[in-house]
Amino acid sequence: MEDIQLEINGVSKSYGKTQALRDFTAHLGGGIYGLIGPNGAGKTTLINILTRNLQPDSGSITVNGESIYKMGKEYLGMLGFLPQYPIFYPNFRTDEFLKYICVMKNIPRCEHKKRIENALETVNLTDSANKKIGGFSGGMRQRLGIAQAVIGEPKMIILDEPTAGLDPQERIRFRNLISRLAHGRIILLSTHIVTDVESVANEVLFIKKGELVRCDTPAALAAETDKFVWHLHAPAEEAENIMKGRLVSAVSGDVIRIISQEKPLENAVPAKATLEDAYLYYFGEPL
Repeated sequence: MEDIQLEINGVSKSYGKTQALRDFTAHLGGGIYGLIGPNGAGKTTLINILTRNLQPDSGSITVNGESIYKMGKEYLGMLGFLPQYPIFYPNFRTDEFLKYICVMKNIPRCEHKKRIENALETVNLTDSANKKIGGFSGGMRQRLGIAQAVIGEPKMIILDEPTAGLDPQERIRFRNLISRLAHGRIILLSTHIVTDVESVANEVLFIKKGELVRCDTPAALAAETDKFVWHLHAPAEEAENIMKGRLVSAVSGDVIRIISQEKPLENAVPAKATLEDAYLYYFGEPL
């Protein structure tokens, strides 16, 4: 699969007086990208623009130098999308649903069988090809959502909050699946669950109030937060007062983890930062 380059240049979008995106600019090549931000940060608006469900007020988006609006159906043909709340027909069998998707994507009829088999094998649902979707677990439904997203052999896959409602084991399976799909593709994974991207993303985009505030590797974002993360021990009766007004990332027994640009208390010691600490540094609010 040839390389793909997605350029988002100065994209802005408003809903009345509310600015959802403000001069958003990013360059994405092949790999996995985590789009991370709190609710209302502009993630869904950006996704709706990238999937051409919304028109930006200003700015441009190009794939390999060509506008996605001039590309028309060619762009939509290279795009796979899993919305946050995918709708499935519960009485459809798995293979029936995927055949329907093939028709919607204008995939030649002679390729339907092979495409369906490949998609089901990719998401480990081959044994469920004849089962009705209504009996699927949450994890199976998400895997079916991935299957419909990849059946058109897209160069770019967009996933909107794909692990919402999944148990920890299904989330691990999901991350492994995404890693396998990434070769030669752009995968944009929008979420507010930091651990879903920490181990798989090549780069993470932090979005806040419609603006891209940081873009770097998970390791680099964590490393630059190292000097702001502290551990301290405190008796249970003192913990509440210590945490009040401070940015706390974790509490474990009598150990409190605090994010602060200055040493918060005399007995605080530096701690190794994680991507979650970096997220809280940019988006967290004091208790």
